[in-house]
Amino acid sequence: MSTNQLAVLARTVEPQRMLRRFLALDALVTGANALAYLALSGPLGRLFGAGSGLLLGIGAFLAGYAAAVGLLAARRHPPALAVRAVVEANLAWSALSFAALALWLTPTTAGAVWTVLQALVVTGFALVQYASLRGRQDMSV
Repeated sequence: MSTNQLAVLARTVEPQRMLRRFLALDALVTGANALAYLALSGPLGRLFGAGSGLLLGIGAFLAGYAAAVGLLAARRHPPALAVRAVVEANLAWSALSFAALALWLTPTTAGAVWTVLQALVVTGFALVQYASLRGRQDMSV
């Protein structure tokens, strides 16, 4: 993804601000997902073909993760190592989602579609965060 494409998505050409916006968007989307899993674990569990206990656990994990990413986004200069950890965690989440779908989950059609869509969104966050981090590092050289 080019810097120009990232700038359009982030609505800024400043690499630091771009990175912080993509981190904040990740935290917002993840936090909304966490709240939905926590508040609606029963209905969503039935819709997705997953146990409500599983969704409660995932929701609690995502709430903590969203808070950590949000704190990182709030920093004026998020440390590169922490941003890389977010990128790697997002990629691991995506890989685990696909593995779970293939190896042990037996979701409904809606659950399978949701699992794939959320994994693709998380992969997208990882890619734009990584590209933004690289853009920031290129600007500091």
